[in-house]
Amino acid sequence: MEVYKITGGKRLQGTIKVSGAKNSAVALIPASILADSPVTIEGLPEILDVWTLKALLEEIGGDVSFENGTMTIDPRPMIDIPLPNGNVKKLRASYYLMGAMLGRFKKAAIGLPGGCFLGPRPIDQHIKGFEALGAKVTNEHGAIYLRAEELRGAKIYLDVASVGATINIMLAAVLAKGRTIIENAAKEPEIIDVATLLSNMGANIKGAGTNIIRIDGVEKLHGTNHTIIPDRIEAGTFMIAAALAGDGMTIDNVIPFHVEALTAKLREMGVTVVEEEERIFIPKAPTLQSVDVKTLVYPGFPTDLQQPFSVLLTQAAGSSVISDTIYSARFKHIDELRRMNAGARVEGQTAIISGPATLQAATVRASDLRAGAALVLAGLIAEGETEVQEIQHIERGYSDLIEKMRGIGAEIRKEVVPDPTSSKEDSERSTKRND
Repeated sequence: MEVYKITGGKRLQGTIKVSGAKNSAVALIPASILADSPVTIEGLPEILDVWTLKALLEEIGGDVSFENGTMTIDPRPMIDIPLPNGNVKKLRASYYLMGAMLGRFKKAAIGLPGGCFLGPRPIDQHIKGFEALGAKVTNEHGAIYLRAEELRGAKIYLDVASVGATINIMLAAVLAKGRTIIENAAKEPEIIDVATLLSNMGANIKGAGTNIIRIDGVEKLHGTNHTIIPDRIEAGTFMIAAALAGDGMTIDNVIPFHVEALTAKLREMGVTVVEEEERIFIPKAPTLQSVDVKTLVYPGFPTDLQQPFSVLLTQAAGSSVISDTIYSARFKHIDELRRMNAGARVEGQTAIISGPATLQAATVRASDLRAGAALVLAGLIAEGETEVQEIQHIERGYSDLIEKMRGIGAEIRKEVVPDPTSSKEDSERSTKRND
């Protein structure tokens, strides 16, 4: 199996560049299905989720090229074949194919999405929106089937300000007849990014980035060129790395407004954050002070940065409390940090972290994408060589991470090591044969 090996104690310095936003990419690519001519998206991160979506569009007949971060999609040959299994199980954002295919073909059959397990993440708000637009939705043999004679605009109130549901309803509504109003819509920058692409394709969308989005359906959408926004979660991860182990780091290709919640917490801890138009500079941090953090929907502190930020709190003087109100199961990394000598424990939906702690290298496992990022950060400051397993989670969301980290002084490499699980299974099989 492939692992990351990280030698701790190396100081980081220089400039690191942020890739395009993963959470935009996984919605922008399915949105291209709605066009009647080619769509080009520039600045995409070269991550597993993007490659998986490319394969999914090709499965339904799309002509897709992807090179140097630029993807060109010709949706004209696409057909509405069911996608109940296979690649749709590899990422949660495969559910965006539901809204896009329903919008174009008035029907879709998509397997229940996969991705990181972060506790219950139902898609009931997505289904509520599709049904309001006139679709009949059924669950058949583990796949969601959507069928509609026609789609008509409707007023839809989301019980939860869900990013996925907001975008999915937008995708289904842009070609529906009449006006759709989404109330209690999510406000994340990625929603604005998707709305910008759709508007450039000819959609009529107003209010993206606010809690009320109005969509007037149009008869068709055309191709366009679009440049993705920077990844605010990757930017935040690098900002935390700078506070942890930096001797002066510049994070390039970032929109400072998108990371304001993190910036506020870093400054509260005593970290200097210098903002420029498209970059952020963080000098070597002094002694860190403990803070309490509660994750909230945007523009609050992002749940996707909770796990990386917890590593920084292990180096802060005093006791800190992290409360995750978004995903109840997002503390699996705490046990791994405890293996590395972190003073941390979980109580319900909170993690209590005491510091500063001297982290020790260990063999740890990434249970999900952001947990993996947290363990990489922990490895940067741990004494000795840390081995991070299950790195496929990390590579779903961070593009060229090893090269980027090496570029600022980290000692990190990818290696292939024996899989202990496979060895155990092979041994058991051998024993059974001998019996």
